[in-house]
Amino acid sequence: MTIDFIPPNTVEVPEIPYDSKVELPAQRTAVIVVDMQNDFVKAEGSLEVPAARETVPHIQQMLKRARELGITVAYTQDTAIENDPEFDIWPAHCIRNTWGWHIIDELAPEKKDMVFQKNRYDGFYGTGLDHFLTRIWHVEHLVIVGTVANICVLHTAASAGLRWFHVVIPANGISALTTFDQALTLRQASYLYNGHVVRSTEHIQFVRSEEGKERLR
Repeated sequence: MTIDFIPPNTVEVPEIPYDSKVELPAQRTAVIVVDMQNDFVKAEGSLEVPAARETVPHIQQMLKRARELGITVAYTQDTAIENDPEFDIWPAHCIRNTWGWHIIDELAPEKKDMVFQKNRYDGFYGTGLDHFLTRIWHVEHLVIVGTVANICVLHTAASAGLRWFHVVIPANGISALTTFDQALTLRQASYLYNGHVVRSTEHIQFVRSEEGKERLR
């Protein structure tokens, strides 16, 4: 059998193993909102992801349920400086203290939420996210939502999985520029990174329990 190492212009996406429902123990779960900032979400943003706006009500609904149960909510905030090296790859975006850098008003962090400013794609790289998740909050399960799916969401999910967090990603809570990028993210998260994916934020249930065991169906 020979393998063609040069893929064709179009490829078939392998099946994505969606779970119909995931139940997570509220006391050991955190929700991570990745880079829902003006430059990515708003039409005037310098790196707009139009699909990101469609995820906002789904993320809002899930955050409301999570906060009612006292679940930890944390945000990553892409943070660049003038003449940032990343601007050799992307147009200038999310420069600190500019309009584009701010998290969108619709998902504004509440007083008790933590915001982790990051300089690269991975929400753990160079931030205190791991310290707070493991040593302060004693979290084992992460629900990750936000944008851009195949870049900052996927790199953050990968870094979480490599640290043996259980990662859950709802498809309607993440956004990308192409359907392929969206599918790639969900496939990788479920296949490689100690994760599960569901179609909707509504398919994630937060449960108060003494045992704190997640139940998958």
